[in-house]
Amino acid sequence: MSKYSKRPLDFAGLRTIGLAERGGKVKLADFALPYAKGSGVAGWLDSLPHVLAADGFRAVVDTLAAARARRRVVLWGLGGHVIKCGLGPVLVDLMRRGYATAFAMNGSASIHDFEIALAGQTSEDVEAALPDGRFGAAEETGRDMNRAIAEGDRAGLGMGEALGKWLAAQSSLPGADASLVLQAYRHSTPVTVHVAIGTDTPHMHPAADPAAIGSASHRDFRLFAAYVADLNDGGVYLNVGSAVVMPEVFLKAVSAVRNLGHPLAGFTTANFDFVQHYRPRVNVVERPHGGSSGAGYAITGHHELMIPLLAAALIEKDS
Repeated sequence: MSKYSKRPLDFAGLRTIGLAERGGKVKLADFALPYAKGSGVAGWLDSLPHVLAADGFRAVVDTLAAARARRRVVLWGLGGHVIKCGLGPVLVDLMRRGYATAFAMNGSASIHDFEIALAGQTSEDVEAALPDGRFGAAEETGRDMNRAIAEGDRAGLGMGEALGKWLAAQSSLPGADASLVLQAYRHSTPVTVHVAIGTDTPHMHPAADPAAIGSASHRDFRLFAAYVADLNDGGVYLNVGSAVVMPEVFLKAVSAVRNLGHPLAGFTTANFDFVQHYRPRVNVVERPHGGSSGAGYAITGHHELMIPLLAAALIEKDS
């Protein structure tokens, strides 16, 4: 006999319901199909189950294809990890195929891309360099990026265009073909760069011009906002690998655009990252669509896998 005063609830009178009447959110028609050898990326995409992220991924692919077909804006927001994982050539190819109207980068993405163009390598060993203060002290990176930014600012250019113009003026760059900033400049596809002073290694360099950095990056913020305004009615914004800076920049641009009276509804957003952080989820996937039509998607996975897969799916739709 239990010493507890409360007795277990008697379930004898519990009412049940038939499975057919209850129904189910997942049906046989939604199940995955075995991959058919030789069916390629398109066949693989068709074989995915019609649930959760699989349908989200399909929706992003379809929306991007529709945006290109309707000549709507496709705007990419990039974090540094996307570039240092070697995805520049994939993004360049998508740009040339019409799947990028403009690119927006945080500071680290621009640094990695600049170093790839300049030296064919990037991403230093922080743990090894930090103890004696060598971390972030690369001479060419700090000297040449700051020179390009200062020269560009004096000419009324944003930071992204200034970096692209400087790289385009150099000869025999080992990583020229893999540099998104350089190839976008040659393609006349805008690149904007959004920095927070002190977060990027060139800000440590003696050549850093704080006024030029701030002026050029603010000019890029206003250019970025102009592209955000064009997302209305069918545009797409992709946040790829930026957990803080680009989601914050995007949300402020959305607010500024609406504050100025521009219509901004009926667009799609997606966050691609291997961890779904708070700011991308709320600032990119959820908040921009509050009170207006549109949809946001969160696609989780490593950039070095998901972005080439996205590109392959888009290319297959072209064929």
